[in-house]
Amino acid sequence: MGSADLHIHTALGDGMADIPEVLAYVEERTDLSVIAITEHDDLRAAELAREAWSRGSHRFEVVLGEEVTTLEGHILALFIEEPIEGLRPLEPTLETIHKQGGLAIIPHPMSWLTRSVGQRTIERVLRQDAAGVSFDAMERSVSPAARVTSKKAHRLNQERYHFAEVGGSDAHFLQAIGSSHTQFSGTSAQDLRAAISSHETAAVSGSHPSLLQLGLGPVIRQQWRGILATPRQMGWLPTISSFFRRVRS
Repeated sequence: MGSADLHIHTALGDGMADIPEVLAYVEERTDLSVIAITEHDDLRAAELAREAWSRGSHRFEVVLGEEVTTLEGHILALFIEEPIEGLRPLEPTLETIHKQGGLAIIPHPMSWLTRSVGQRTIERVLRQDAAGVSFDAMERSVSPAARVTSKKAHRLNQERYHFAEVGGSDAHFLQAIGSSHTQFSGTSAQDLRAAISSHETAAVSGSHPSLLQLGLGPVIRQQWRGILATPRQMGWLPTISSFFRRVRS
């Protein structure tokens, strides 16, 4: 069986570790067979990670990914080769991902702690019958942002949505990598993709590092980076405006 962490951030975005540190940590401290680097609205970090990975000798593979900020919340775009434009409505974003042959995954579903795709939006997409306007999987995670709605999202997925279930750590610190991961048959990135497409994956969750383990100072710095590192790409104002429009409606 293989294991994959499909949601990892680096210091090129709002994470705290640079790419060589991430690759070394995965190699030396985990048994992951696939990882995805998923910076906010930017594919460059994933490309650089894959380039660095290709120059070494690693037992795991790197998948290109991007955490795209849509006006309705974040979407993980995996197995893409071209950047996906952010700050657009969800439906055309899903179409763009699938036109590239990528997979669209809902991270930290329904969470009110970060920009997330909500229940009404998920069900709106499910009612549509348009090519490419669909989700391929839903993430389960023990990250702080995901935990607040994890049980509800999992229950709805089991009872109503029936998306493939994947694990991703949403790691912004090295210690969090692999805390949630995807189990699948095989070991390669293509095995992983096939398992997601056939709904033959399982999300496995351990424990996210505590504030005591990470340290208050690093956590505060990471939160500051999350707010200020790439404010235009991360899209605070358009997404906040969209949130208030939904609340009023």
